Amino acid sequence: MVKNLLEKANLDNKLIIFNRTPQRAADLQSILDPNKEKTVIAPNVSEAVSAADMVFTCLGDDAAVKETVEAIGRECNAKDKLFVDCSTIHPDTTNDIAETFTKLGAEFVACPVFGAPAMAESGQLICVLAGPKTSTEKVLPYCKGVMGKENIDFSDQPWGKATLLKIIGNTFILNMIETLAEGHTLAEKSGLGNDNLHRFIETMFPGPYTAYSGRMMSGDYYKREVPLFQVDLARKDAKHALNIAKASETRMKAVEVADEHLEDVQKHMGMQGDIAGIYGAVRQKNGLRFED
Repeated sequence: MVKNLLEKANLDNKLIIFNRTPQRAADLQSILDPNKEKTVIAPNVSEAVSAADMVFTCLGDDAAVKETVEAIGRECNAKDKLFVDCSTIHPDTTNDIAETFTKLGAEFVACPVFGAPAMAESGQLICVLAGPKTSTEKVLPYCKGVMGKENIDFSDQPWGKATLLKIIGNTFILNMIETLAEGHTLAEKSGLGNDNLHRFIETMFPGPYTAYSGRMMSGDYYKREVPLFQVDLARKDAKHALNIAKASETRMKAVEVADEHLEDVQKHMGMQGDIAGIYGAVRQKNGLRFED
């Protein structure tokens, strides 16, 4: 996302980078701007915010978002600034931080994004925006054509609608992986063969289905040193979906099953576990080795 902002956004000033882990900010700058001509690293959140007009945040979970917003409220003058949060969090959390920013005299836009790291790298994310139209209009120029390939515009709808869609949308991805994992396990045990099943998948369901099927067949679901979609974050999203469903008097049995398998992935792989590891968990439940 930072890469595409630098390359495509026609910024008037240097892009300010801040990460709660300073080395990550330094590593990012060394890759994207080794001569430090287009970026500057802020040593703390206060300096990052004070020097900016628009602040994008993207954090791993609700606790991290709340902690960062509290620090901004405590240490910064947020008045008249525009804050854009791209994190995948519970819609209640989104609405809470929107209220906090409003009380601080700032503008706020919720802008979670759909897409794997490779899509972020290539500017192919799908951006979901919600909040007052007067604010979302300021953010839209940095979405489609810069960070993303398409926008889903919820302007003038409550901020939490954006993250509500993101949470529900992520259950589609979770259920897709569960379906593929069960299908490949059955293909192996029934004698159809994984190659034959994959031929069907790539013919019938090109795109994400084929990509995840390939990851399962290659063993990428357990071989990666750095997960594409870390299992703890996948479980966080599943828990949010199940909590929203419960509050809405709805049952999501497929998500419940997938979450059980994510728990197995956590036990087997720890922090290295990836959402695609569901395949290993399904294999294990059906008498096969976790690793293919």
